[in-house]
Amino acid sequence: MELAMKVAEAVHVLNHDTQSCNRVAANQWLVQFQQTHAAWDVATNILTSDRRHPLASNFELEFFAAQILKRKIQNEGYQLQSGPKDALLNALLLAVKRFSSGPPQLLTQICLALSALILQVVAHGNPIEQLFYSLRNLQSEDNGNIAVLEMLTVLPEEVVDNQRIDSKINSLHISHYTQELLSHTSMVLEFLLRQSEMNFDGSVQQNERNRKILRCLLSWVRAGCFSEISPETLAAHPLLNFVFNSLQDSTSFDLAIEVLVELVTKHEGVPQILLCRVHYLKEVLLFPALNRGDMKVIGGLACLLSEIGQALM
Repeated sequence: MELAMKVAEAVHVLNHDTQSCNRVAANQWLVQFQQTHAAWDVATNILTSDRRHPLASNFELEFFAAQILKRKIQNEGYQLQSGPKDALLNALLLAVKRFSSGPPQLLTQICLALSALILQVVAHGNPIEQLFYSLRNLQSEDNGNIAVLEMLTVLPEEVVDNQRIDSKINSLHISHYTQELLSHTSMVLEFLLRQSEMNFDGSVQQNERNRKILRCLLSWVRAGCFSEISPETLAAHPLLNFVFNSLQDSTSFDLAIEVLVELVTKHEGVPQILLCRVHYLKEVLLFPALNRGDMKVIGGLACLLSEIGQALM
């Protein structure tokens, strides 16, 4: 408790003290603290305890705690024994539930920490099955779908990121993680479809939810979620219609283009599917954009049509 209060005070000084020398000292202390073994328990308690810390706003302290856990998991998580790893996994699942209604930045950090941990645990158990069980239960909670969307978005990103960088996780673990993850593809796509069919009172809320759905779908496409689905099935999939409809909304256009480009580059049958919709792309989107000089739409469609053309050569 005393150490947690010191952390809270240091975070408060770092973010609010007017004296630069005090902020520098606080930062140095926090950097040293992050390297200690005690940081595991302190950060976990901050995220899972309901007590209030008067010396720092809750968001600042909790965000810092989530960042600590994410970094320590990525850098030192492989050193943890199975018991502490399981306890940390349960604690992070509890934190996801606790902060399911936000703040969004904090929820994202917790989800990133959780996905990094699952990647390390997957070789020694079945954490992904446990996670999806927890996610199904979370859907019944108030604002639970928001947390589920965020968690489902960052899980596949862990695969892509660890394949791109020099990771401490070996390729066998990543391959096993990917297989376990993609075994839940049908559940994820059904969840995204249900979310896409929901209507909200405000257009801003609707647009924001649609962007979250597209961002999540993009993550799963990059991880290979449609690799076992035939072109015919994909062509008739309702989520593909959702992506095309999203092209007509300026707030979701960029993400919809990203999803389609990713589908074109990853799946042989997709370019032929999209070729059948080129007339729609030109008549409904491209020509009106040319008339009003909308360079965002023109550029996005040019990129997509170029990818389709190259794939068909």
